[in-house]
Amino acid sequence: MIAVASTYLVAWWNQENLFDEEDSPRRSDKLKRVLGSSIAGWTPALRDRKISQLASVIAAMNEGTGPDLLGVCEVENAFVLQALADAVTALLPARRYEMVHADTSDERGIDVAFLYDPTLFSAPPDQRFQHVVMRRTGTREIVQVNFTTHRGRTWAVFGNHWPSRSGGEHESAGYRAIAGETLAYFHQRVLEVHGPDTPVLAMGDFNDEPQDASLVRHALSTRQRAKVLGGTSPRLWNLMWPVLGAGLGTFYFDNFANVLDQFLVNRNMIKQGSPIRVEPATVQIFRITGMASTGSYPAPIPFGGMGKPVNTDGYSDHFPITVTVTEID
Repeated sequence: MIAVASTYLVAWWNQENLFDEEDSPRRSDKLKRVLGSSIAGWTPALRDRKISQLASVIAAMNEGTGPDLLGVCEVENAFVLQALADAVTALLPARRYEMVHADTSDERGIDVAFLYDPTLFSAPPDQRFQHVVMRRTGTREIVQVNFTTHRGRTWAVFGNHWPSRSGGEHESAGYRAIAGETLAYFHQRVLEVHGPDTPVLAMGDFNDEPQDASLVRHALSTRQRAKVLGGTSPRLWNLMWPVLGAGLGTFYFDNFANVLDQFLVNRNMIKQGSPIRVEPATVQIFRITGMASTGSYPAPIPFGGMGKPVNTDGYSDHFPITVTVTEID
């Protein structure tokens, strides 16, 4: 009997400050004070234009059918996330995304969330978790969803937006080390609670690169597939090393390409016979025409706002990344 496989296109994208309008009634008084004048001039028209730009890219993924599972960060609230899902649906009527939105404790009010196709996955309410990354100031939690696939299997997915490098890369490294330890701990907990064969995918904007200590030493990620398959430690295989080696970047700082956005998978998504498997050769930085600067440095073209010049033909200051995952009967 020939096994039948489902193919899922998974994507991750930092939305670059996808905020609600300046005078949003959905914003807390505390957040209004924190944002201050930085959100001045952010009109409903600008918000909606940015959403339209982002939706056009998302709809172009997966050969024009949209992703099956999308992780995002830097979204302010459920309202803008739903508006984004609706904008994609307007372009792709066959898609009706549902969402998991985590209202995290980040001091700027930016959250981590997932959009997913409910014909392929479900996200049981009791299988959604926010893992606190301890820090003196508020930061984003790591968001875990134990999705159930349409074939009835548990697939643990972690959405990450680790503490930024503001204040200096080395000065802030300890915060990302804590985030890495938090991810490693809950990866191990998944295996303890749901069984040692549970597939795990971690994706996000890690604000560090694949070779940095937060990912290698603390999150236990590696470029070596054999190290993930062998040994007793619950390691993660970082799928972005080929992208890094090619000199590409998901984010550019001072015209240096940085691979901050990454996919990590555990052994249960790569070992022979696994029913849910990643296809590592399919990893790519996704771009459509007009998303990147021309010239020597193909950096993403940001939309701006939040005190920065607005370019209504821009998108985000990060490129999205995509990968294909297959599930076999």
